[in-house]
Amino acid sequence: MGSGAAWFDADGDGWPDLLLINSKDWTPKGRRSLSALYRNNKNGTFTDVTKASGLDVEMFGMGVAVADYDNDGREDVYITALEGDRLFHNEGGWRFKDVTKAAGIANADFGTSAAFLDFDRDGNADLLVANYVQWTAKGDLFCSMDGNSKSYCTPESYKGVPPKLYRNRGNGTFEDVSKKAGIAEANSKALGIGVFDVNGDGWPDVFLANDTQPNRLYRNNKNGTFTDIAVSAGVAFSEDGVARGAMGAAAADYDESGRAHLAVGNFSNHMLGLYHNEGNGLFVDEAPRSTVGRSSLLSLTFGLFFFDYDLDGRPDLFAANGHIDEEIGRVQPKIQFKQLPLLFHNDGKGKFSDVTKGAGLTNAYVARGTAYADYDRDGDLDVVVTSNHGPVVLLKNEGGNANNYLSLRLQGKKSNRSALGTVVRIGKQWQTVTSGTGYCSQSDLALTFGLGKEATVAKVEIEWPSGARQTLTNVKTRQHLVIAEP
Repeated sequence: MGSGAAWFDADGDGWPDLLLINSKDWTPKGRRSLSALYRNNKNGTFTDVTKASGLDVEMFGMGVAVADYDNDGREDVYITALEGDRLFHNEGGWRFKDVTKAAGIANADFGTSAAFLDFDRDGNADLLVANYVQWTAKGDLFCSMDGNSKSYCTPESYKGVPPKLYRNRGNGTFEDVSKKAGIAEANSKALGIGVFDVNGDGWPDVFLANDTQPNRLYRNNKNGTFTDIAVSAGVAFSEDGVARGAMGAAAADYDESGRAHLAVGNFSNHMLGLYHNEGNGLFVDEAPRSTVGRSSLLSLTFGLFFFDYDLDGRPDLFAANGHIDEEIGRVQPKIQFKQLPLLFHNDGKGKFSDVTKGAGLTNAYVARGTAYADYDRDGDLDVVVTSNHGPVVLLKNEGGNANNYLSLRLQGKKSNRSALGTVVRIGKQWQTVTSGTGYCSQSDLALTFGLGKEATVAKVEIEWPSGARQTLTNVKTRQHLVIAEP
């Protein structure tokens, strides 16, 4: 499987810090394996501040999501773990307190990705957790590609586990409303979460990327419940009606249509899913007839996201790839265990080109989670990639800031403090503040708009979940701004 990473402003100084999630050894070997918290030193370097942070807890960690769930001005951390998820309250001063039990969180169901969202728009950040399969070390099955050596069983060998939705009561505790909300689908084997507004009604909908099970697309009914519309929307299966091995998910309006489209990372020989939102309740997978599909056919994609790496005003697509079987090359010579990431440049009008090698991405990894942030505050977005049984990779964006930008960090007041669900519009561009990124990871909550050669933005329009509307005029570019809800 593999763990993820999160960029978040742990100390509120406006600079993104980094949290790396790790697993642990099955048997004690005299060493502890911990997640790692790195403080941004504001000079291009980081300092490991894990020790005594409260996050220095050994667990078989998988995913991470970050938001200010109690609206106290500090970003809190949720970590999914095989033996039981943990919620850590940010106490300030680089100290985090485990409040899992006190908050009413109880999820020991092989949690993978997680995301905070205000699904009922009451001003409090709720929590969605993707769960995978019913598995234990003792109940592990023996599977083999060649009849001799052990390899990983496919997910069909195990029963699925329903996702969980926790409603934030606003008093520091959460209520499990999974069944009430209609998302407790027992056949789910979810690895990725995509939170986005499918139909443009201002309410967050949810996509769950399932591994060998139909994907789910839950439309928010605005009354605390959801309806699965994945089959009718065309995102449950591949074009030939097969449930693919889906991992990460991401959404963005990549063609200035005013609608959010969907990308899904899939298993090798399945190619990426690039679902175009037609605006009539239907999505069409454009990958099979595009560069995105052709370039990703042999890749096994876990983490992915949309971001504007060259700040030209169009969201590009990044995918982190790596196979699950070290010996895959013996069975399928065209597929490698370590794989190159993929970077697709948005050429406009919904077309992408593969610029991976030209962008300097020439090293292969057994990649899993990936997330972006402007860690050096030079305007362009940098990338972190986690790898299985290997080092983390920090990819610094060199030269993306040749174009102008505007970075906006939003703070809700009547809305949830993390501003989840807030929509910002600059011309035809628009972005939504969203927790959770691709697979088991989270990018910085600040929104970065690429503005090409524009020196001034005539109008920035902000739509808060509370219903408030805010407009900024004649804003100079090449700035990092913090905007508080009126």
